[in-house]
Amino acid sequence: MTGSAAVEFRIDRRSGVATYLQIVHQTKQALRLGVLEPGDRLPTAREVVEATAINPNTVLKAYRELEREGLVEARRGLGTFVRRTLGSAAVTTDAPLRAELTDWTRRARAAGLDEDDVHALFTAVLDSTFKGDPHA
Repeated sequence: MTGSAAVEFRIDRRSGVATYLQIVHQTKQALRLGVLEPGDRLPTAREVVEATAINPNTVLKAYRELEREGLVEARRGLGTFVRRTLGSAAVTTDAPLRAELTDWTRRARAAGLDEDDVHALFTAVLDSTFKGDPHA
């Protein structure tokens, strides 16, 4: 896909995370999940500003950071394009692991957990699993 509709940035002004970093993180997530692939064009700074009402310099700062990391490249007069992906087949939208996680999340919601509860539980398990806790 070579359009800019592949990703729409969502800015949470209450998160405590710098706006440009939110754009960087969301772009990396889209790269990991296969939403963005090499050759895709990111939305222009103007498109992001129109959709989010943030300063254009913030968008440009995020894109410069992504370019510094080798993930995107700016092409004068054409836009900013994805150079490489971060994902693997295991995390794409049709992967079995994603389906299992979706089922687990629905069960957690049905059990009465809200989004913050699910996030806290998942983060705790994720941290203990990847930090070598043998009981995880």
